[in-house]
Amino acid sequence: MEKATTAAAGTQKNQFGTFAGVYTPSILTILGAIMFMRANFVTGEAGIIGALSILLLAKAVSVLSVISVSAIATNMTVRGGGAYFLISRSLGPEFGGSIGLAYFLAQALSIPFYILGFTEAMAFALPQYSAWSAEIAYAAAALLLVVAWVGASWAIRVQYVVMGALGLSILAIFITGGVHWNETTFMHNLAANYTLHVVPTPEGKEPHNFWSIFAIYFPAVTGFLAGVNMSGDLKDPSRSIPRGSLLAVGSGFIVYLLIILVNGGAYAREQLINQPFEIMGQMAPFGMGVLIALGVVAATLSSALGSYLGAPRILQAVARDRLLPFLNPFAGGSRKGDEPLQALALTAVITFGVLYWSYNLAQGDSFNTVASVITMFFLYTYGTLNLAAFTEAFGRNPSFRPRFKQFHWSTALLGFLACGAIAFVIDPPAAVVAVLVIGALYWYLHHRELRAAFGDARRGFIYTNVRNQLLRLRSMPADPKNWRPTILVFTGNPSTRDFLVRYANWLESSRGIVMIVNILVGEEGRREFHHLRATRQIEAYLEQHNLPAFPIAAAVDDLETGMELVLQTAGIGPIRPNLVMLGWPSELTDIAAYVRRLESATDKGMSLVLIRGKVLPPVLGQRSIDVWWRGRRNGSLMILLAHMLQHSIGWNSARIRILRQVRDEAEREPAQSDLRAIMEEARVDAEAVVIVSDAPFGRVMQQHSAEVTTVLLGFQTPEDADAAAGWRAQYEELLEGMPTTLLVQALDEEDQALMG
Repeated sequence: MEKATTAAAGTQKNQFGTFAGVYTPSILTILGAIMFMRANFVTGEAGIIGALSILLLAKAVSVLSVISVSAIATNMTVRGGGAYFLISRSLGPEFGGSIGLAYFLAQALSIPFYILGFTEAMAFALPQYSAWSAEIAYAAAALLLVVAWVGASWAIRVQYVVMGALGLSILAIFITGGVHWNETTFMHNLAANYTLHVVPTPEGKEPHNFWSIFAIYFPAVTGFLAGVNMSGDLKDPSRSIPRGSLLAVGSGFIVYLLIILVNGGAYAREQLINQPFEIMGQMAPFGMGVLIALGVVAATLSSALGSYLGAPRILQAVARDRLLPFLNPFAGGSRKGDEPLQALALTAVITFGVLYWSYNLAQGDSFNTVASVITMFFLYTYGTLNLAAFTEAFGRNPSFRPRFKQFHWSTALLGFLACGAIAFVIDPPAAVVAVLVIGALYWYLHHRELRAAFGDARRGFIYTNVRNQLLRLRSMPADPKNWRPTILVFTGNPSTRDFLVRYANWLESSRGIVMIVNILVGEEGRREFHHLRATRQIEAYLEQHNLPAFPIAAAVDDLETGMELVLQTAGIGPIRPNLVMLGWPSELTDIAAYVRRLESATDKGMSLVLIRGKVLPPVLGQRSIDVWWRGRRNGSLMILLAHMLQHSIGWNSARIRILRQVRDEAEREPAQSDLRAIMEEARVDAEAVVIVSDAPFGRVMQQHSAEVTTVLLGFQTPEDADAAAGWRAQYEELLEGMPTTLLVQALDEEDQALMG
């Protein structure tokens, strides 16, 4: 991925404070249409006690999320993008990009939903204009677009006016409820009394319950991110986001709490359920019904304006991180205020498109289904913010030092789990659809192999987990049943000995670890340079070929010293190499020194695999593996390695044969039985082949295995270095004309135990 871009040089950015930039958009979104259209309905259905329980539970999730946001925001330099920026810098570009795009879509689609809520309120307040609902909706969308296009500074001023109107409306609600409040009504409305509602079942209706009412009410508490979305326009985001968000959530809680307590004692249950909005206007004294109607208009339009401001800023931030090339045109911003005009234009297209669809094409519950999926996107955004905070804290990154101290990883984990649970309680089908959409976006971004220009907390989280598991593994006794290949491959420059790395990767078969070693012999003054170059050489090779392995480089005086150094020090804690892989020595090799290296590896408890042959098998075509059994010694490890090879990519259909030569026909059946028993004991899918011949073993092996892909053959290092040359010559003669051969020498005790 290209380096993330920032605002153009010379751009004059907005510098909003806590009240204007965070509190105002947040509180106007929290005190939205649900407060007017559904709060009384919830009290009527669930009763005052049930409504308070729903409010407390919903606010608890909101507060946990605000705490997590505050912790992240006070731990970094916050830039534009709001929730996307916080998530991507904690969990990486894949998580950030997938949630960011989903959250942008949710914000963009919420604009027409708020506008439709506005037209619904207008139809209640002014029924004579209900026939013009579509035209009113288009006009409202256009007006809000103009305000957002002029810039956030003007939009904030408009929101001040809206907040004043909303404050007067809330005051009118409290005065109306207070005038009609009485203890008898309050006591009558304490308990729940759920009514029937329409459901897509054969029965068609079923009673409401706590969770169905909770689903209706929950969106009322989810508006605090409207302020977080303004992060790029704040003078001091790390200071303003925690203060403004907590203040908005607290203010919203007090207002909703008072509405439940006041209206729960002011109106009969039937009125609360059947006329949740109308009853307040009808019973308002002193002509205050106009103020209440003005309030719902202000609430819906302010929420729509907040999304008009937030959605383009999220898309602009995603585009500036260069996650997806087709989003690059939306990275630009205006010279004054860095306003995301290109992203705003796309948001407007979505808004008008959805309004057209809803008034002309939508049928049945399709619109409600989309609304449910949008709610899921919001919930998953809150959940992922909690996950990001949990990852930062639980990973114990030294860099995670939030100035917001009222935070603990357990609160973030609780918030993450609560958001996921609530999503599936509210609407399981919509929750699944949202998961699939976000999962598809994550998969796409992950497979683009992004190279982010910013760090994230995943490394620290994984580091802590690896550390803890290594310490735990250290305390557990080793057992042959848990044997896994940890292969030390001495390749030199891996590009010139690709066959060694490939076979190591196949033998590891995604079940172990491969370490690629390059030892450079050089002058003392140049060792640091050689070491760095060799490390980068291996890393580049592994990245180019997408191979899962780890580089080890050493710059030393001589090769033997380097190999001894690596054999002694490779690994960490309980993860130590148990298998050393080398290429077969050429005629120019110092055979005595080569044998000493083999002996050094076995002395340190490592088995050996020597590869003779440099030809890799073709990518396509049937592959086959022959294991030559010449007794228990080395045999168990050879069978296990053949099994690992068979289960590697490209070898899945490979045939394994276990072959044994006997001298007499009478030995065939016992040998066949022994091989079957060995295969049964080893639980390996293979074919047992017994060959009766008194010819030399080398000739028999060449007759039966010359055409296979790979041969596994046991060997023993010579007892002393003086015999090394003869040892090499013996195997050269034995393997003349053979395909790629893996010569295997196992530790005796390990070889005997591996069959278990």
